[in-house]
Amino acid sequence: MEYKEVINKLRSLSNPKNVEGMTRFGINPENTFGISIPDLRKLAKQIGKDHNLALQLWKSGYHEARILAGMIDVPELVTEAQMDSWIKDFNSWDLCDQVCMNLFGNTIFAFEKAIEWTKLKPEFEKRAGFALMAVLAWHDKKEDDKKFLKFLPYIKSAATDERNYVKKAVNWALRQIGKRSLSLREQSKKLAEDIIRSYPNSKSAKWIARDAIRELTRN
Repeated sequence: MEYKEVINKLRSLSNPKNVEGMTRFGINPENTFGISIPDLRKLAKQIGKDHNLALQLWKSGYHEARILAGMIDVPELVTEAQMDSWIKDFNSWDLCDQVCMNLFGNTIFAFEKAIEWTKLKPEFEKRAGFALMAVLAWHDKKEDDKKFLKFLPYIKSAATDERNYVKKAVNWALRQIGKRSLSLREQSKKLAEDIIRSYPNSKSAKWIARDAIRELTRN
């Protein structure tokens, strides 16, 4: 498909009522068509992988066009510069998470960027680092567990960040790392207990740690 054809298709799938619902779930309604993820996946399948089209769709500024860009881009052609540029445009948790799941987690830069981005200040850029950690722990079955231990100090250092979309991603990363193996489960639970001891006055730290302990103990 050509760029204009894809944009016209997105417009034809537009659903204003869905936009209202998305807003209630904390999704930025700006430049949003209200298209469901399953519908975007169907469209991505029809289009196939296309790096140049993905770059064009990202530049459009449309919310769903950017999610679609992450679905059709080619991980092997993605550069560090592209990744660093795209995260600056993240303005919603779903855009951040979808691009990390569908694209960034499959690049050769994923582990490096996961750590690097946790040191950034903007809320969704920082979230991207922890979302990427969660995605890697969830999807990358071949990687050695030792590599995920390197993420734990960064999780602890961000545990006191009270911003909603950061703390939820920190918690997500901790839980996913803990679910990866029995060894990592014990290491993650120990870290959670350490977070509670280290930051007794932080509501965010206590929520992140206690929620992770509850889930990792239950499962």
